[in-house]
Amino acid sequence: MTGVGRDLSVSFRHTIDWSGHSTRPAKADLSRLVLERHYRVLVSRYPVLAVPTGSVGARRKEFDRRIELSTTLAPGAAYRADRTRVAELNQRELERFAARTGRSKALLDRARNVMPAGTPMSWMSGYYMHPQLYVAGGEGARFFDVDGNAYVDMNVADLSATLGYGIPAVEEPMVRQFRNGAHYLLPTEDAVVAAHSLGRLMGLPFWQFTLAASGANTEIMRIARHITGRRKLIVFEGKYHGHIEETLVKFDGERVVPEYQGLSGRRSEDTIILPFNDLDAVAAALESREVALVLTEPALTNCSLVLPDPGYLEGLRRITAETGTMLCIDESHTFSFAYGGLTRLWNLQSDFITLGKGLGSGLAFAAYGMTDTIGDHVEKHLDILHRTPGIGLGGTLYGNALSMACARAVLEHVLTEDAFNRISALGSRMADGIDAISRDLDLPCRAFRIGPRSGLCLTPELPRNYAEARLSMDLDMLDARRVFMANRGYWDCIVSAGPQASFAHAKEDIDGYVDLMHEFMKNIK
Repeated sequence: MTGVGRDLSVSFRHTIDWSGHSTRPAKADLSRLVLERHYRVLVSRYPVLAVPTGSVGARRKEFDRRIELSTTLAPGAAYRADRTRVAELNQRELERFAARTGRSKALLDRARNVMPAGTPMSWMSGYYMHPQLYVAGGEGARFFDVDGNAYVDMNVADLSATLGYGIPAVEEPMVRQFRNGAHYLLPTEDAVVAAHSLGRLMGLPFWQFTLAASGANTEIMRIARHITGRRKLIVFEGKYHGHIEETLVKFDGERVVPEYQGLSGRRSEDTIILPFNDLDAVAAALESREVALVLTEPALTNCSLVLPDPGYLEGLRRITAETGTMLCIDESHTFSFAYGGLTRLWNLQSDFITLGKGLGSGLAFAAYGMTDTIGDHVEKHLDILHRTPGIGLGGTLYGNALSMACARAVLEHVLTEDAFNRISALGSRMADGIDAISRDLDLPCRAFRIGPRSGLCLTPELPRNYAEARLSMDLDMLDARRVFMANRGYWDCIVSAGPQASFAHAKEDIDGYVDLMHEFMKNIK
């Protein structure tokens, strides 16, 4: 067995002196010690990334910089296409893209007068390095821009549109509900049915609904803190759990700091960041019994794809239970990988489960499940307006009638076991095609694969943590591939995730994507 956690002759716990008068390391010291260990092992696997001088913290920062600046990475750590060919192809394709999207350009010019960067939400501009595209509509697996160009959608709105577009089984009950009223600030029968369906599917009996996974994870954190009486949170490098200040953090080589501008540094003080797939690190962090919640995806999906080691998630459940720490499995992305998510597929046990992305419908809602014990606790500590202060849960539009009609329709009519089996087969077909590209072009690459999700891994071995996964996030190459695909009728995935087969895709859509990827990789080799 190989990998960061297994390449060490001395376990993590034995690298820290837990005895003596200084008690245990502070949170920042703990994260630094763990990440120093991982840095040393990564360099042993990828010597080209070694930073020869400076403190370990400084070397870690430079290591991160070398990964981010993909054009400076030398061969040996990960495959890098010819930079000149990538740049020349990108320029040609950008000119072609501009010529076929004139109406989008005109809309962008108008939009910049009323919206920063010309979009209603920053990601719509920040994710793409080509001129902005404006959409007119969609049907099935395709959407159409305002110039009339059609695109087979392999990004599926970052997994929020995995059902496809204009699905009759969802559209009809939603239209009916909207005509009757979108929201009453009172529950509907659809909410009861949807919660029962989620309980049967995911194995947790009590459910609440929000507008996004950000809200769901925020409420989970509050419940966990109230029950445990603790403040701290553990997340893992490579995570994304929504726009929550406690989770929008990173480790800068010395301490945990905000990941973006405009965030409060004080909120990051409650968060510990650890590498994925390292149970020794988790055990050491939980030994102080100061952590309320461990929040993790079952597989990391926002940094390409990182699968858990055998026994890792079961070990998380064991360690959290032993230390009185709550565990949340965030399936906002991975729910779309298998029927009942990876929780059902891998028989995972947890205190909470997060579901998001409107279950793939594109509508703004999310849900979170909890155990019987937690559900009883929440019911006993509801906030009763002007009477009894309780846990800070809820929002004006949470659990609205329109969202509940959508959730019920999706769960009853679309997300069936047969449907998941079909898209998993499409995902395998895509992964097989990507592996064939690597063999045909003699590339030291391989496919990511889990259910309908695939992608091109730029290292011979699959990553086990974020630092390794980042080696496959070649921004220059992926920017060029996106515009190349767009000019040929495919909308490619964002840099951190995908592509993924949707419930609306057919075999021909997958084959077309693989053929275009082969053509692209051949052009830049």
